[in-house]
Amino acid sequence: MISKQIERLVDLALEEDIGPGDITTDNLVPADQKGRGQILARQPLTVAGLHVARYVFQRLDPDAKFITHCTDGDLVEPDTVMAEVIGRMRALLTAERTALNFLQRLCGIATHVRTYCGPLQGRPVKLVDTRKTTPGWRILEKYAVRVGGARNHRSGLFDGVLIKDNHIAACGGIAEAVTRIRSRASHLVRIEVEAATMAEVSEAIAAGADVIMLDNMSVEQITEAVAVIGDHALVEVSGGITRDRLVRLADTGVHFISVGGLTHAATSVDISMDIEVA
Repeated sequence: MISKQIERLVDLALEEDIGPGDITTDNLVPADQKGRGQILARQPLTVAGLHVARYVFQRLDPDAKFITHCTDGDLVEPDTVMAEVIGRMRALLTAERTALNFLQRLCGIATHVRTYCGPLQGRPVKLVDTRKTTPGWRILEKYAVRVGGARNHRSGLFDGVLIKDNHIAACGGIAEAVTRIRSRASHLVRIEVEAATMAEVSEAIAAGADVIMLDNMSVEQITEAVAVIGDHALVEVSGGITRDRLVRLADTGVHFISVGGLTHAATSVDISMDIEVA
């Protein structure tokens, strides 16, 4: 199922690439010529975004057939045929780059995220993403994060309260910030507070925060904070998270590890498409 947001994103991408027309394809290929394309992985990768690629081709040729040979979440090897598309040759050639751009980015994120999830297997901690996403792509990039095995933090500013350092400065302190939120937000909404020091941790506990985010703390500081927080709140750690720190952080007893690099540090993978006359 393609959402209206993804439809708009695909249309924007096609408009950006095609403009008033594909002057190469339209002048070389007869309008009635049929083609078949194979989408191939060129490196080991985790599949994500096949439904978006399907929509790109069918946006230009509604009658195109898109046949998948794997599903999102599958780990595939080089030269694996991920999918085939059969339809008007012009549509295949014109949509090729846009469809592959979506696939390469989304598979890249899922592949990257899987490398973070591996060390945490069997541990109760949850690995989550952040809002550090490509503008306009958040719905897709957060989908790819889930495909890779991690979970999503809030989707945007509208669906979760996170009181950060600048909010605290604007309100004059953690207690005042939490009090204002409590008086205005729904009782169903959790309140998360960022804390960079043990003093701020104590303030967040006293204010009744539901979740306390420990920002850029050392493992030793996190261990101390977890002990102090106890059952008062859930604990999230964020800032400077690398793969080699994941296990040590998980073993401190935190509930969540948020990593902006799940999205902003992921690189596109190598995927190609071979097209022939049908």
